[in-house]
Parts: sequence; C-alpha cells; structure tokens
Amino acid sequence: MSTLSYDATGAARKALEQHLPALVEDRIATRIFAKDHTLWGPDAEAESAVRLGWVEAATVARPLVGGILELRDALKADGVTRIVLCGMGGSSLAPEVIAGTAGVELTVLDSTDPEQVGAALADRLAETAVVVSSKSGSTLETDSQRRVFENAFNEAGIDAKSRIIIVTDPGSPLDKASREAGYRAIFNADPNVGGRYSALTAFGLVPSGLAGVDIESFLDEAEEAAEILNEDAPENIGLALGTALGGTSPLRDKIVIAEDGSGIVGFADWAEQLIAESTGKLGTGVLPVVAGTSAPEVTSGAEDVLVVRLVSPDADVELGENEVAIAGGLATQMMVWEFATAVAGRLLGINPFDQPDVEAAKVAARGLLDAQPEPTPAAFVDGAIEVRGGDWLGGSATAAEAVSALLGQLGSSGYLSVQAYFDRLAYARLEGIRDELAAVSDRPVTFGWGPRFLHSTGQFHKGGPAIGVFLQVTAASSKDLAIPDRPFTFGELITAQAAGDAQVLSEHGRPVLRLHLTDRAAGVAQFQEIVSALAGQATSVTES
Repeated sequence: MSTLSYDATGAARKALEQHLPALVEDRIATRIFAKDHTLWGPDAEAESAVRLGWVEAATVARPLVGGILELRDALKADGVTRIVLCGMGGSSLAPEVIAGTAGVELTVLDSTDPEQVGAALADRLAETAVVVSSKSGSTLETDSQRRVFENAFNEAGIDAKSRIIIVTDPGSPLDKASREAGYRAIFNADPNVGGRYSALTAFGLVPSGLAGVDIESFLDEAEEAAEILNEDAPENIGLALGTALGGTSPLRDKIVIAEDGSGIVGFADWAEQLIAESTGKLGTGVLPVVAGTSAPEVTSGAEDVLVVRLVSPDADVELGENEVAIAGGLATQMMVWEFATAVAGRLLGINPFDQPDVEAAKVAARGLLDAQPEPTPAAFVDGAIEVRGGDWLGGSATAAEAVSALLGQLGSSGYLSVQAYFDRLAYARLEGIRDELAAVSDRPVTFGWGPRFLHSTGQFHKGGPAIGVFLQVTAASSKDLAIPDRPFTFGELITAQAAGDAQVLSEHGRPVLRLHLTDRAAGVAQFQEIVSALAGQATSVTES
C-alpha cells in the first residue's frame, strides 16, 4: 500500500488531543467496520443500518472485476475507444478522479447544459460506449442524457443497445427497465452504500475499468487501507482526520482542501461532495473549499478556517498554524476520508448518511418545468448581463455594484458560493474568479458548476448554517437540444434547475444574486472584467 501519513497543528492538533482518547476507548473504529448503526444516535439508526456497506466495498466489489475487464476487451474488439459516463454526484465524481489520476481518458457528462451535452454527442460517436450510472435511475439529468445518446446512436445507424452499459442498484426501476431494453451490460452495486460513499463500488469501478484503469490494484490498495483503519489505536489516521473535520472547538467549519503535490487529480472535488452532503444539515456542518496552495483562504488566518494539504508521501511539509497535511494513494485516501467523515458526523451529532435538503431543489425544478412560467423580470440590464436580486440590491445600477451589494451581505463567519450553470469544460477558465472573489470578500469562496454542485455542496447550502451568500451565473445558449420523449429541452431543464435552486435558497432566507449572460462569450468576458476590477480596487485599498 502507498505510504499513509498525517500531521496537524493548532486547532486540528488540539481536536485530536481532545477527542482521540475517547474515540479509541469507545472502539469507534472497529464498531464502524462492524457496521454498528447506533453510533450516530437514535434518529440516524434506520438510515445508518442500510448505509454502512462502504466499509467492505472493496471486498464486495471484487467479483465485478472479471466482468468489467471482459467487457472492456469486447468493446475494444468492437472498435470502442471512448467511454462516456452519464452520472451525477458520487456516480460521476469518483470515476473522474480515478481515471484522471490514472491518466486514462474518461468523458464525464454531469451537465444538462445543451452545449456541453451537444459537444459530448458530437465527439467520436462511432467509437463511443456510454455508461449510465444512477442508484435508482430516477435522476432526471442522467435519464435525459441516456435518452439523447440512445437516440443519437440509433440515428447514426449504431445499435444503441450494444453501446449502453448500466450501473444501478439491484431491483431499481432502472435495473428493471434496462434488462427489458436489452442493454449491453448491467452492473449492480451494493444497495447498502450511499452515492457519495460509492467510490469503491460498481459506480466507481465500472466506468474507470472500462476506460482502462487498473482496478484490481486499486481494490488491493483499498483493502489494505481498510485493515489499517479497522484498529482502535491512537495511530489511526482516519480517527485523527475525523477529529480535524468535526472536532475543533470552536468549530472551524470552513475546510480549505488544497492540492499540494499529492499526484491525485481532482481529489478535492470528490471530497467536497462527500463532506458537504454528509455534514451540512440541522444548521451545522463543515463546508469544504476547493482551493490552491496560494489561495487567499490558505493564509487568511481566519478563526473559522482549517487548511488541509494533500501532499506527496515523501514530501517534507512545513505546516502553518491550523493546518493538516495528509498523504496517501488514491484508494487509501478515499477510504480514509469516507471513514473520517463518518467519525466527524458522530462528533457533530448529525447523521452523515442522509441528505434531507437535496430534494427541495429537485422538486422546485420539476414544478417550474411543469408550469413553464415566464422568467422573473430583470432588475436591470448591464451590457450582456441581466441582473436579478433581492431588496438588498438597493440602488445598484451596474452588475459590479450588484456584486458589491451581495458581498455586503456577508457576515464575519460567512462564505460566498459561486454557481455557474453552463458548460464547465468550454468555460473552465471562469473558475479563476474564485481566488479574486476570495481576496475581495476576505471570506472563503466556493465555486460550483450547475447542476453538478446540487448533488454536492447543495445540501450544505440549505441544511447547514445560514451564513452563505450566493452568486448564480446562468447563460443563454445559441442552440438548444431536445430530450427524446420529454416535453422539455436541455435548455429548459437547466434553466428550471437554476431557477428552482435560487427559489429554495431565497425561501431559506439566503441572499441570491442572479446574473444571466445573454451572450456567453461576451457575458463571461464582462463578468471576468467586473471581478478583476473589484479585485484591483481591493488591492489598492489594502496597499494604501
């Protein structure tokens, strides 16, 4: 197994000293691996009883490997060189990290943006197989993606059934419908594992293995990590990380996860979903912030921030105050963070396996799709940007003034969430505004692509502490895309998802600024200029 190491300073070190002895004495590690569903209190027992399969996921999933590798060879023989994964949340984030770290190509389609979906359809369709991953099959995004690919295969004269692979829970509606449809292969995952804990189940292994990852070695490493974590000992790094995530006092509820030479591609994005959706509820929780080592949050010294550095096993890291450094291979880290999140849930007094507030945005989106209401009129238009917001907009007359007004709603313990509802691949450069806004606001900033983040930090936004302010950016599309046998298009779907989420956030009393780009290229450029100008002004004030 890869070397696993851990170090902590400041509040994280104190949390370890405060909580570790009791965690060891109460045999928390071995009880988790024994699937003791009583560890998170009476209210969590029913859910926990059917959500602890992840502790043995690597062993349970082992029998799937042969079938995955056999299918991979058969697809290659059929001329398939490209795997597209249609999935959301845990069904897409884990395979994306696994494939990216292994350096193999995997196209992850976790969007309803018509341009991003259209680009995925237009790329080497004749050489493509599609993995459709959903626990139930009722996920609207995934169902829409499956429909459009199936239609595209058929229109191109390709037998769609031979190119579609399903990953779902046994006996789910998708499982039954797929068997009736006669798709190429159907892989069942352990139903006793929740989506965000499913990295080491069929959801992580099937798309990664078909793309070319050595999943046998991956499982070997995970099984070794499980053995190490299944020990009631002070040296248990999973227990230590759990105390850092959920045991600081007062709680440092912004966990800044910074890639610092670990060699793992995109790990923080996966951990973000795991932590935010597991802990953000009942008005508490910890918010993961994906950032680089030079991000303002890393050096801010803010009392509610804890920095976790993902480092190389052989690195000699000099930690600042209130920092954690953790090293290990990908499968090892996944096991450690899943375990630590469960421990953090116990320390926070919440159920780490449910997501009670995720459904609200889905319901609101469906309601808007069914009703098809006219868009709320813009408060005003500034160039290529339509501006919508609450009474707190005051006398704002420009988009820049609106952004400043939103930041004015930030409290001393607050955070800004930027949510961009359009093509995350074509406009990846927009993520650069995160650091600038963190510098302007002097508060932690998260950046999420919609609707992807709805299955991730969306739970924390609504169920966690009411301290966030929200900057939603949507964009018009020059071309829409129909969804076969559905009364709405992808453009209408992503519009409803954005509006539905803004509606629910507003109902929770959260300030939401909605910027709609009437022209993508021009609007993105204008928005970037606005943020850069605000950052420049902030720098000038600081220097003076």
